[in-house]
Amino acid sequence: MIAEGILHDVAEYVNGRVAKVVLNGTYTITDFEVKSVTDKILVLNYIIPVAEIPLVTLIELKDAADTVLSSNAVNIPIAADHLMLQTIEVKEGN
Repeated sequence: MIAEGILHDVAEYVNGRVAKVVLNGTYTITDFEVKSVTDKILVLNYIIPVAEIPLVTLIELKDAADTVLSSNAVNIPIAADHLMLQTIEVKEGN
């Protein structure tokens, strides 16, 4: 079993690496409403403007060097400016 403190440290490390969110491979978000770690969970809140992105099909988290840290295929229609809540939980695998 991995100690909770180590899982928290890993979440903090990931928080330090995430520099931007890229939607649909083209729209970059670098301003976060919230970007924080609580316990072993990284929380990201960011605005998706409907005028720019009416449908989200891909969410990528990237570092400052544009390396993809996380990639998720999604299908999220955006009807109005949208406050996205994205969480990453660090946990021990089986």
